[in-house]
Amino acid sequence: MDELKKILLLIILSQVSFSQDSWTTVLPTIGTFSSPRLTDVNGDGTLDIILGGGRLEFQASDTAMFALDGNNGELLWSIPANDQIFGSAALMDITGDGIKDAFLGGRSSEFKAINSKNGEVLWAFDTLSYPNERWFNFYNPQFIHDVDQDGFRDILIANGGDIWVEPFDPNRAVGKLCILSAKTGELLKSANMPDGREIYMSVAIDFDSMAPLVSKFIFGTGGETIPGNLYVGTLQMLINEDLSTATKLAEGGTKGFIAPPVWVDLNLDGKRDIVSSSVDGRLLAFDGVNFEPMWQMKLPDSECYASMAVGLFNDDAIPDFFISVAQGVWPELSWTRQAMVSGLNGNIEYLDSLGYYQTSSPLAVDLTGDGIDEVILSVDYQVLDSLGRNSFFTTLYVIEFTQNQAEPMVDGLPGHNVSSTPWIGDMDADGYLDIIYCHGTNLYHSYTFDGLRVNRLKTTIPISKPIKWGSYMGSNYDGVYK
Repeated sequence: MDELKKILLLIILSQVSFSQDSWTTVLPTIGTFSSPRLTDVNGDGTLDIILGGGRLEFQASDTAMFALDGNNGELLWSIPANDQIFGSAALMDITGDGIKDAFLGGRSSEFKAINSKNGEVLWAFDTLSYPNERWFNFYNPQFIHDVDQDGFRDILIANGGDIWVEPFDPNRAVGKLCILSAKTGELLKSANMPDGREIYMSVAIDFDSMAPLVSKFIFGTGGETIPGNLYVGTLQMLINEDLSTATKLAEGGTKGFIAPPVWVDLNLDGKRDIVSSSVDGRLLAFDGVNFEPMWQMKLPDSECYASMAVGLFNDDAIPDFFISVAQGVWPELSWTRQAMVSGLNGNIEYLDSLGYYQTSSPLAVDLTGDGIDEVILSVDYQVLDSLGRNSFFTTLYVIEFTQNQAEPMVDGLPGHNVSSTPWIGDMDADGYLDIIYCHGTNLYHSYTFDGLRVNRLKTTIPISKPIKWGSYMGSNYDGVYK
């Protein structure tokens, strides 16, 4: 049976290749930390790709936000920015043309709403309109209720992270959560972190449209070298512009909380619970109703900057987690470790060490059709060439948990993926799996922004059930496992 399972997986992987319907596009002067978001922007029935990008920190780029045609990879439009757009887009139609528009941000207070049909900038957040506020990086946005009553859901977003402060300097500007008008970009509400610390975490909200003000969101403070805390608050607190009564779930020790958390029902009571990683290598679960700890797991000698995948990785009905963490202590991080963690009790049920350090997140999909999800993971590795030089290559791995086998999905391509999580799903509604993944093109250096390759893999693998965790922060881009 074990050998038959392995043969089945290898047969499935043989259906992943650069076929005639696959494509690759190279953008020669940029790189990306952003993860693909997909929507049909040109009305041809195939989902297209929206990405953020840019050059090195503090460098402007004429291709900082852009869209690629899902059929052939052609550049549909591009938008400039003054700094890297490391965020991943939120999508909602605010122009009334039936096409979801893109909301995308990153460093140097860049945050813009873009007409996805033609690349027109609908609005850009204007820091000069709020001269008494300090503004830093914008992280991934989430949609909430219509706060300003203009007919459009508005935006919940975190802002923080002063790049000019030395790594171990504790004197840092306080981070904040904001509500922005989705239609105009106007700042409607804001509230500082309750502990006075910075924020790098993208917020995840368990939004309830029937009772929006009691909707709960998770946020965390601190960073690689500065302590922080994990909190849960309500939209009513943010409407009141006061997070001081938010519930502290956990402390980060000497470090903070950076990777986006998730909402997922672990005790099968019909209410979503909270799971978050900490920079110091822990994975923590809390009851979503009373906020009591459910379990905790820690990988020693590791730090976590990447969000987790959520899926059914064993034979019980409770969702499980797959994490990919960095070995070492920042800034000495060179390799990654992976673990599959049972959602029932936090026990580690699979452990591996695949690839050089990167912060892209794993994904979950049932490739074999047996009801148990596999993980798809971006992996970087090095090859020593004939001249003794280390060359970087990147690939995708699939991990199957009934036999605990990890296999490469595709041949390695020259370059390195720093932080872009792939997208998996059905781009053209034919019932078969498509994969979008990105990486740099520099063969000899890992941290470069001098070439970006975007790949579409068209497979003949049938999609046997809805994919719930097929992108960064899940298939709905919101950190909620539904």
